[in-house]
Amino acid sequence: MQVLRGRFASGVTVVTYRSDGRLRGLTVASFTTVSIQPPLVSVCVGKDPESHELIPTAGAFGVSILADSQEFLSERFAGRGPLVDGDFSGVPYFTTLTGAPLLDGALAWLDCTVHATHDGGDHVIVLGRARWGDDNPRRPNPLVYFSRLYADLTNLRNP
Repeated sequence: MQVLRGRFASGVTVVTYRSDGRLRGLTVASFTTVSIQPPLVSVCVGKDPESHELIPTAGAFGVSILADSQEFLSERFAGRGPLVDGDFSGVPYFTTLTGAPLLDGALAWLDCTVHATHDGGDHVIVLGRARWGDDNPRRPNPLVYFSRLYADLTNLRNP
């Protein structure tokens, strides 16, 4: 699968959750809708102690689909660049039904409860049932990642 690494353009999401009273988040490129009825999504999370066990234990998570102005948040929650942790110090967010944090200014948001988890090799596949969702009324362009770079979609026009 090494040949596919970085060869698929994807939107960028930050998956967020509340664990032991702390807000945490991680950048996830592997996000997809699974089912409309019931409303299910999946995220693939690397098997590291900070995320793959904590999200199912938390029971709920948020998905913020990042806007093109949020590259710094993608880097931060991926553990790269300044403030290289998944902590929320200085990050504007809000909560809805589950209490999972959602990032202000994102393109769209989902507030999910954990529906199921499945082994996925060196990742865990977390299925979430969307309990609430909305999109940004300002209609920003998406943040897109391709070949280890962020794609510039400034010519993309929103209807």
